[in-house]
Amino acid sequence: MKRTLLMSMAFGLLAHADEETEKKVVSGHVFAWPFTEATEMQPRGGSTQGTKVTLDGDPSEAWKKLQTKAPSKVEKDRRAILALAGSYRVSFDFIETMGFTPNYEPQKPYFSWGTEHVQVLASEKKFVSLQHSLVMYFKGEDGKESGPMVMKHWRQDWRYEDADLHTYRGNSTWSQESRKPKQVRGKWTQTVFQVDDSPRYEVIGEWKHEGGMSTWKSESCWRPLPRREFSVRSDYQVLQGVHELSVTPNGWVHTQQNQKVALGGKGKITILAQELGVNRYERISEPSLMAAETTLKKTGHYWAEVRKMWAEIYGEHKTFSLKAKVDEKKLYQYHFAYAMKLEGSDDPYDAEAGRAHARETIGKFVQKGADGKPGKY
Repeated sequence: MKRTLLMSMAFGLLAHADEETEKKVVSGHVFAWPFTEATEMQPRGGSTQGTKVTLDGDPSEAWKKLQTKAPSKVEKDRRAILALAGSYRVSFDFIETMGFTPNYEPQKPYFSWGTEHVQVLASEKKFVSLQHSLVMYFKGEDGKESGPMVMKHWRQDWRYEDADLHTYRGNSTWSQESRKPKQVRGKWTQTVFQVDDSPRYEVIGEWKHEGGMSTWKSESCWRPLPRREFSVRSDYQVLQGVHELSVTPNGWVHTQQNQKVALGGKGKITILAQELGVNRYERISEPSLMAAETTLKKTGHYWAEVRKMWAEIYGEHKTFSLKAKVDEKKLYQYHFAYAMKLEGSDDPYDAEAGRAHARETIGKFVQKGADGKPGKY
């Protein structure tokens, strides 16, 4: 029962805030729409109650190291990427800032927050992998707290001077995109994966370090709709936008300038609106989120097999699509059910069985496109 509740909450990106915080309603005008009644623009999003957090006011050791001289630019960049790891209170803030259709009316902004642990999976000279995990504490009506409950979240892989990308083309389709060496010189790709390690998007960007500020800025890229949107919107199919990640003494900030794109026939696109997003990762000292690492120790061998399977698909197929469901279940449901069994078992991990399950499960969802041809809208 608790597991079912957790999955529902985690994939809805529901905030877990304390009751006192939830009673504080923003008054006055909403940013970006100063002449709109605030009561009409109250944010939608999570309202789950949870324990309070204690922010860590001391600069992180990773940030301190980032401020020292590095032997090379690539090492300076790598230090900035590693500074993204840690335990955080994360807030997700989005608001449409302009519309491009007749009689446009701004949608309600979105806000939620939670507690999230970011763990280093791999740290090499030109490759870094970071696994995000939601670590959730709950407060009942009687005021009692429970938890932590851990849910694997998204993953981000960083590669230096990566010329072989798989980019999103709409309609749950990804295609290989090759770049010339000069186009990626000195740059890093950020590849973002869903909670089940299936692809989300990949984009090239460059780190710049000046005056104690380290920021990575991406090119514009296409992305599938996040749950906060596809659960309530059906009038557009792609988020197109530019990302910036900036490291701060106590965490990092992810800003987005997104366009909401409706896809038509023969490649026609219509941009409905533009959106500003600000996601803040603020380092915390309490509560402890280290349960994420304990959980990953029990399930990590299986997730490594899942990642290997996706690497094979990337290597073998220039174009592929994903089914939304198989036998009325989504891909993450199959993977998470298997991982939960591993987490609850005291038996040694069966590598052969795990590998077979990962291969069979993903194989049911992947639709292999004609090589060299992008997926149809």
